[in-house]
Amino acid sequence: MEKPRLMFLIIILLCMLCCFININTEAAPQGSLVTSLPGFSGSFPSKHYAGYVTIDGGDSQPSKNLYYYFVASEKNPSVDPVVLWLNGGPGCSSFDGFVYEQGPFNFDAAKQEGELPTLHLNPYSWSKVSSIIYLDSPAGVGFSYSANTSNYETGDLQTAFDTHLFLLKWFEQFPEFVGNEFYIAGESYAGVYVPTLASDVDKGNKSGVKPVINFKGYMVGNGVCDRSFDGNALVPFTHGMGLISDQLYKSAEVECKGNYYNYSSSNCGLALNKIEKALHGLNIYDILEPCYHNPNTSSELPESFKQLGTSNDKSLSVRKRMFGRAWPYRAPVKDGLIPLWPQLLESVHVPCIDDGVATVWLNNKQVRKAIHADPESGEWSLCTGNLRYYHNAGSMISYHKNLTASGYRVLIYSGDHDMCVPFTGTQAWTESLGYKIVDEWRSWISSDQVAGYIQGYANNFTFLTIKGAGHTVPEYKPRESLEFYSRWLQGQTI
Repeated sequence: MEKPRLMFLIIILLCMLCCFININTEAAPQGSLVTSLPGFSGSFPSKHYAGYVTIDGGDSQPSKNLYYYFVASEKNPSVDPVVLWLNGGPGCSSFDGFVYEQGPFNFDAAKQEGELPTLHLNPYSWSKVSSIIYLDSPAGVGFSYSANTSNYETGDLQTAFDTHLFLLKWFEQFPEFVGNEFYIAGESYAGVYVPTLASDVDKGNKSGVKPVINFKGYMVGNGVCDRSFDGNALVPFTHGMGLISDQLYKSAEVECKGNYYNYSSSNCGLALNKIEKALHGLNIYDILEPCYHNPNTSSELPESFKQLGTSNDKSLSVRKRMFGRAWPYRAPVKDGLIPLWPQLLESVHVPCIDDGVATVWLNNKQVRKAIHADPESGEWSLCTGNLRYYHNAGSMISYHKNLTASGYRVLIYSGDHDMCVPFTGTQAWTESLGYKIVDEWRSWISSDQVAGYIQGYANNFTFLTIKGAGHTVPEYKPRESLEFYSRWLQGQTI
């Protein structure tokens, strides 16, 4: 009699366990589940969810509807880290990262007009080792919107506040991920988004805000940080890369006295103008890459581009684009109202841009229906001109110091051929923190090749370069990017 009773108890326990597992895996809102995507055939390697989290607009204003696309980890979503990804701008959609960088798919441009891009699984997607939330932030960016456009006047501090509210509500909707380690990541102007949000999350946890976010650290790629360090980075970078002569460099050094971004000397301005002329025509996001020339901006392309097989109505095979970036030459982010890229481009022609694949795909009605994007959000564009955005958080150096003092892990990485946010400035400000070096400057290896260089500091603070990469690192070096990303998340030596 004991044996049947034991078997009965085992069956009951197994049923209870199955029920628990079912509840745990199905806690996510099923109305947000993405079951298929136009342009992709086959099964997703993990679950995808997309939709909106609504937060209070404040001061009796209409609410803000923040859009996310969530890719569960392809490895073990119940225990793998959850990472929030933010693109910069300010005012640029995180679908930049989803479509062009480390998202679950690679996109092939349509062969004929009217067709959709073709999607293939990305073997180097960061969802191989983590779950990722791609968030359009702040309201007014990408598919995020508000019924009252006065909500589109915002800045660093309000954006961090809103994104923290988003995270609290998102984890309420996806309670099965509350216990997972949580990280924040982003690039370019997200060099401001990430530390300010991290600070709000830290303060919320310490003050007892529920749910408690299991926040462990953050990473920033080619990110803005401090106007002095960022503004003085370009001239030394271009000289070190052999883009300007010793004579031009020495002239600027003497006339500007090391201050290249906030000068008052007319002779300094003349020296910098000569440097800018020397750099004209380069792809500022990767000096090794050719530029895409929009057919609407020039009636004839240079002979060198014709030899590459490029014509006025055909883009280069590698998509490179301006939007999502930080600033043009010699213009670090200063306090106050920031002109957005669409506004800058009204008066300045900047080459090397092409975001056609994302624009075509994300404005297709069937795609928008599949990913639960509200029609009220309007036409999708990579970077919006609708915001009035204020840089009001100041330098990020104090944020980094406070957060590392609180024990959070930090990875600051730079594609070393980016001329937009040169690694020279990032290397200088990371060193300025004054932390003890615990892992002296050395190469790091991927597939038996030098992939870049690394310097480790006390307080779990790491600076890393990716050899040959531009501003959007995973776009240029996908395999190496997945490697350092996965190693860092797992706490392994890079």
